[in-house]
Amino acid sequence: MAKIYLLSNQINSEVVNLEVFKIEYIKSKIDLLKYDALIFTSKNAVYSLDSFNKDWKKIPSFVIAPKTAQIIEKLGGQIAFTGITSHGNEFAIELIELLKNKKVLYIKAFKTVSNLVEILKNNNILLDELIAYKTTCKKSDVILEDNSIFIFTSPSSVECFFKQYSWNNSYKAIVIGKTTALYLPKGIDCTVSSETSIDECINLAKQFLI
Repeated sequence: MAKIYLLSNQINSEVVNLEVFKIEYIKSKIDLLKYDALIFTSKNAVYSLDSFNKDWKKIPSFVIAPKTAQIIEKLGGQIAFTGITSHGNEFAIELIELLKNKKVLYIKAFKTVSNLVEILKNNNILLDELIAYKTTCKKSDVILEDNSIFIFTSPSSVECFFKQYSWNNSYKAIVIGKTTALYLPKGIDCTVSSETSIDECINLAKQFLI
């Protein structure tokens, strides 16, 4: 029977979590209070920073998407702005006017794929970067069924999947955003979620099972 596989470290009871990667937090000693604003484009960046420095809650956060904003609010942080487009490069453009004359810290993954840093620096935003986590591939022993649907939640999920699995033409791919879609091998059609939300991706996948 066809299944919906979610390639994410976020557990969801409605689908099968296909664990092809893991998240490792990277701790550091940093004086957060010298910054006027923090940028988050991932929930993993929030969780990692919260694990070793609570001062982030005192600084306004500029966040790419509503789901990440919800996590920040639950942890007691301050939301200054939530992205409208929820896509990396467009988010950077949204931030330019908001971050003028501020000292900004972008909390990020070891590997990032958008041009957010370049766009902001080219527009004279005073920006530092803090690498707070990294993604590493993980061996999976799951045997995949024909006609299954795969939800790719990041470029890393694409990379780690194709390191150990081959694509079957009966499969369907759903991706959380336009950047992730670019990382799929050529020739693989995909459906891009209208929101950068795992819940929205799952709703989309369910429609294919009807």
